[in-house]
Amino acid sequence: MHLGFNNTHAPYFMDGLQLQTVSEEKDLGAIFSDDLKWEKQCSAAVLKANRILDMIKRNFTDRSPDTIMALYKSLVRPHLEYCCQIWNPHFSKDERY
Repeated sequence: MHLGFNNTHAPYFMDGLQLQTVSEEKDLGAIFSDDLKWEKQCSAAVLKANRILDMIKRNFTDRSPDTIMALYKSLVRPHLEYCCQIWNPHFSKDERY
């Protein structure tokens, strides 16, 4: 991955073999892109949270506020809060996530 605007995108070699160039990498559950924008990380977190909400809707018949809140706090919220210190929405367009 090449980072920075003035990077010459020089090829990198290890043991005589050229390393593959990628535009994004997932490390410790966070998606890092070469432009250092967090749109993909935000989208992935929201997609995972929505999947879990759908799972809760399909599998739980008790829809009391206490049950839904407990399920949300234990199953959904951790996915939304993971790595939020990194991608904290500092652009107004990321706040919609």
